[in-house]
Amino acid sequence: MTNILLRLFIKNCEDTQNPAVRSSIGKLAGLTGIVCNCLLTVLKLVIGLLVGSMAIIADGVNNLSDAASSLTTLLGFRMAQRPADKQHPYGHARYEYLSGLAVAALILLIGAELVKSSIAKIIKPEPIDISAATIALLAASVAVKLWMSGFYKTLGKKINSTALYATSVDSRNDVISTCAVLLGCLVNYLFGLNIDGYVGLAVAIFILYSSVGIAKDTISPLLGQQADDELVDKITELVLSHEKVLGVHDLLVHDYGPGRCYASAHVELSADEDPMACHDIIDDIECDVLEKMNVHFVIHYDPVVQNDAEQNEMRRTVGEIIRELNPAFSIHDFRIVRGSAQSKLVFDLGVPYSMIEKKKEIKERIDAALNERGKKYITIIRFDGIA
Repeated sequence: MTNILLRLFIKNCEDTQNPAVRSSIGKLAGLTGIVCNCLLTVLKLVIGLLVGSMAIIADGVNNLSDAASSLTTLLGFRMAQRPADKQHPYGHARYEYLSGLAVAALILLIGAELVKSSIAKIIKPEPIDISAATIALLAASVAVKLWMSGFYKTLGKKINSTALYATSVDSRNDVISTCAVLLGCLVNYLFGLNIDGYVGLAVAIFILYSSVGIAKDTISPLLGQQADDELVDKITELVLSHEKVLGVHDLLVHDYGPGRCYASAHVELSADEDPMACHDIIDDIECDVLEKMNVHFVIHYDPVVQNDAEQNEMRRTVGEIIRELNPAFSIHDFRIVRGSAQSKLVFDLGVPYSMIEKKKEIKERIDAALNERGKKYITIIRFDGIA
């Protein structure tokens, strides 16, 4: 069904690197969600009001929040497609994250109201009239939501969309909540036990929990979360595949929304190479990353001196000291700055974020280890946080 919808409504649906195609897929997901969730909302609210079930009404309101979520997703994809302008030179793709945050806030509000209504139903229970038809309709609702969860997951994977992944999880959660309502109805139908208020409360709490998860997933990229490991590995592999490159470090990825990714890195080339030739190599790498990965890439050129015996020896020595301190540490941008009185060892040291606060202690231990080996240098260390 998903592939049929894609072929019917999306031209060139396989070209997901095309921003227009990506946006169209997002809009299709939003429209499909609006239609399906509105139908489920009407169905459940009518049934819930007819039989007097707070749990069914709560589940229907949950579907209404899903329809609002789909509408917000649709608007988010539409606004994210707006081109860059003077005030927003990196484009508007983060609207997709903002739409997810708005959805989380809406679900949180609805969940809180349902908690209040369900508690009132527990305190003052009212009789409900469950029929086999009611149970069958709820079972059909579960089937629809299962399909929607798979639909969103497939599209989210296709265009690598955090918003659609979150919507897929939300639909999966709806399956669980509707199953809980269905269980309550079965208990009432078979045994005459009225647990409607308790089931409604459980569904409401589940809705609140779900909203917190969605909020975390959308706030994180807005705050500048760590780039996906797979993306970092692919960029690193692509850079190192160029013949003259000796190493790459300080790779930073900046996410301005899906399809709007910028990255920078330090790339090491031999200091013996012609600077103009190095410039051409760097240009080639930047173009390569943009063409193959759709990432706007900026490189800082690090010339590496390879034929200095003293520097090579000290790099090996410092490397040994670093590995003894902590195998997770990494060293780069190493050089000797020679002075008339005393030379300096200048380098960058990558340490886990949890140890950044201990940089003074780490430097003192490196200096002490150098003195023990009879190496009289001043150390200038720049600390970088690493995952």
